[in-house]
Formats: sequence, C-alpha cells, structure tokens
Amino acid sequence: MTYTHLPRPRLKRALLAIACLAVFTTANATASDPDGAFVFKSASGQTTEAVRGSLQVPENRADPNSRMLTLRYVRFPATTKTPGAPIIYLSGGPGGSGIETAKRERFPLFMAMRQYGDVIALDQRGTGASDDTPLCEPKNAPSDSKRMTDAEYAAAYRVAALECAAFWKGRGIDLRGYTTNETADDLDAIRRQLGADRISLWGISYGTHLALAALKRMDDRIDRVVLASAEGLDQTVKLPAQTDAYFDRLQAAIDADPRAKAAYPDIKALIRRVHQRLDEKPVLLALKGPDVADAPVLLQRRSLQMIEAGAIADPQGAVMMLSLYAAADAGDYQPLAAVMQRFTSPGAPLQLRAMPLAMDAASGIGNDLLARVETQAKTALLGDTLNFPMPQLHGAFPELDLGDDFRKPPVSDVPTLLLSGTLDGRTYPESQREAVAGLENLQAITVVNAGHNLFMVSPEVTAAIERFMRGEPMASAEIVIPAPDFTPALPPAATP
Repeated sequence: MTYTHLPRPRLKRALLAIACLAVFTTANATASDPDGAFVFKSASGQTTEAVRGSLQVPENRADPNSRMLTLRYVRFPATTKTPGAPIIYLSGGPGGSGIETAKRERFPLFMAMRQYGDVIALDQRGTGASDDTPLCEPKNAPSDSKRMTDAEYAAAYRVAALECAAFWKGRGIDLRGYTTNETADDLDAIRRQLGADRISLWGISYGTHLALAALKRMDDRIDRVVLASAEGLDQTVKLPAQTDAYFDRLQAAIDADPRAKAAYPDIKALIRRVHQRLDEKPVLLALKGPDVADAPVLLQRRSLQMIEAGAIADPQGAVMMLSLYAAADAGDYQPLAAVMQRFTSPGAPLQLRAMPLAMDAASGIGNDLLARVETQAKTALLGDTLNFPMPQLHGAFPELDLGDDFRKPPVSDVPTLLLSGTLDGRTYPESQREAVAGLENLQAITVVNAGHNLFMVSPEVTAAIERFMRGEPMASAEIVIPAPDFTPALPPAATP
C-alpha cells in the first residue's frame, strides 16, 4: 500500500493512518485574502470578530538570497481590558493548520484563551494558508499490490522522497528552510510584528516540539507555555518498547471492564497472531480505485501495523482497531477493507508534501537512539512503523539534519504546564516527562484515560489551563475522565 506523507495522525478522524499521517483541509485564510478585520466562522456555525494577519520571512535565513515566504494567521483579540502576552497556537503534525484547528472542536478553547491575551491561530511555514510548495507525485513509489519486505518498502519510499527533493529544488523550494528552528524564529518575527515584549505558546504534539525548540532560542521572550501530548526534541522517533508499554496500559483498561476482558483477554497475542498470519500469507483485497473499478491491494503485516500505529493515538481509534483485529483473526478482512476504502484510493499516485517531510528529517534521530529503535523494532508489536517515514529516511537529507545539539532538551525557568494522557498511543507519559526534564518551573497534570488529543475531553482540562494562565497553582496533579467505551469493539455475544 502506498502511504501519503501528510501530517501525523489525529484520530478524531478515525483511520487517517491509512495515509500514515493525518489529512487536513484548507484553512480559512487563503493567499488571496487581504489582511484586516473579518468575521471568523467555526465549522459548527459559531462566529466571532477576528483579524487576518500576515508577514514575510526568509525561507532560509542562512541564505542572503533566500526567497521570501508569506506566513498567515488569524488573530482573535483579547476580551480583557488588561491583556497579557499574545498567545500563539502551535499545531501538531508537522503539517497541521492552526487556522483550520480553530474552526473545529477546539474553537471554544480558542475563545476561552482570549481572557488572557490576543490568541493567534498560526499556519506555520509550509502549512495551510502559509504553504506555497507544490505537492510532489513521484514516478517511483512503493507498490500497492506487490509483496515487499520492510527493507524493500523503505528503500522504495526513500527513492520517492529523493525524487521529490529534486522536484522541489527544481521549482525553487529550499528544503533547508523547513526546519523546526526556522519556524521557531518565525515565532519571534511574529512577536516583533505584534509589538510584544513576550509571547505565550500553546501547542500539542509536534506543536510542543516546536515550543521546546523556541524555549532554547528565545526563552527570555516567552511568557508562558502550555504543552499537551509533548514530543521532545529527540523524540521525532519514539521507542518501540514504549509503544508496547502503551498496549499494556490499554489491556489494563480492558481488564477493568468484565465484558471487554472476556472478549479481549490478551490483545498483544491477538495482534501478534494476525500479524504473523499476514507475514506468512498476505491478503489480496479489492478496493475501488480512482476510476471506481476494483483494484487489488495487498494487505501485508506492515500495512496493518501502519494502520494500527495511527489509530492508537486516541482510545476510540484503539477500540475500533480491536474489532478489526478480531474479525481478521477469524479470517474476515472485509471490515478492515471497508475502513481502508474510506481513506485510500488504490492505484492513486503517492503524494508528498515538502514541509512535513523536511521537518521530520531535520529534527532527525541521533545514532545512539537509532540503535535502540532498531533493536527494539525487531520484536515490538508495531516494529518501527509508528513514525514512518522516520527513521526510514534517516540520513537521506544530511544537509537538513539539525544535529545532536538541537536534540538536547531545553533548560528554562519559563512557567510551563504539561498535560499528558495515560492512553496516549503516540506520545507516552514517560517520554513526555523526559522531554520536559530541564524545565524548572513546571506544572504537570496527568489526564487519566485520555489519549493524544486531550484538550476537549473534559471541562477540567480547560479549567486547569485557565488557572495556569492566571498564574494560580494547579488544583490537582490528576484529572480523571471515564474509561474508554469498549462496546463498539465487543462481539455480539458480549454486547449488552
């Protein structure tokens, strides 16, 4: 199966992992929108007064002849007479749109944050309305229907990525400009444009990776930082053993529900069993292609690992996958094929985006961590698929790699709030604590039973963020939300 390199999964949209990384839609502001006041409308129909803003920055600050990029954002004016530092929202991915995020389920949180300062929904360079890089459709790409080993698949993807790098270079795109450090410097440029002494940062997933990099480059110009589902500067590639530990936490949640425990007494064994069968004999599925005719798709163990790697970000995705694995274990792959059909078009060309590919390659992975990942991947449930196409592209773009100094965690006394979910299948509680170990003024809150996208799982999360923004101590180090509902995954006999 050919995987599209789009932003990393956000499982509120179910199996966007079919593309290996999440799909996003075009942001409110477009390249043709003028700056100035307008009425911002959320996806649910709510409206508010807002201001479109933009600024120009060099694509590559190290190149005196660099072309200029136009960064676009939407500013929601503060609702208080005594606003604090402007608050910049940093989307995940890399590749997500901050403007688009503000339109969706987090719209109420954007509105609530205006009590403390202007709120900036930023489309980072290379994303949404700030993206002028063309999609690349490489001629050389992994096959949907040909059996390939993991090494063969990675090599084919590497060839495709290098082809796209040449494609972008030929169109005047400097990939060296698409690094987390360059984006961090963009934040300082926005601060200057806003005329603010300091800014506050509010991010999730890759957005926290960016915030941590900004702390290293401009912590004296940062007022406060809110991090959710933190990804450390050396955590672009996660340890496969930590993914296995996540499945242990998921099993514990299952075991607390007698019906679920009876249906899924050992999810690791179930997953391994299905993977082993696909290793021995991949399954040929017929999905509708771009021309609506049936097209063959060979479901291999790696394909299913990639799907699972995206789905486990949030509990609802993990629950859905349990039912698909159970059906596959019984020899029925049609439920999985139906889900795949919703999110993939067999035979369609592979499409790569410049920003997410370059960002991940630039943040990279150190040699010591790479050795640990490769060793653990040999026996881990999902191998090394969680962060595809990293580490598979490690070393492909040496001119992009920011190096081991970049990957060292920040040391800072800027007030920081960290929110972590116990059932986050993408950034794990133990790795998040490692990512912020050098932050001396840290408040950490664990959201029990929450996944990766935890901002809207409980009003208590919003209340905790508001207390932090007011400079108050946290009410508790723990927020508990209901355990996942395993009913959708249960077989008919176990469903009440």
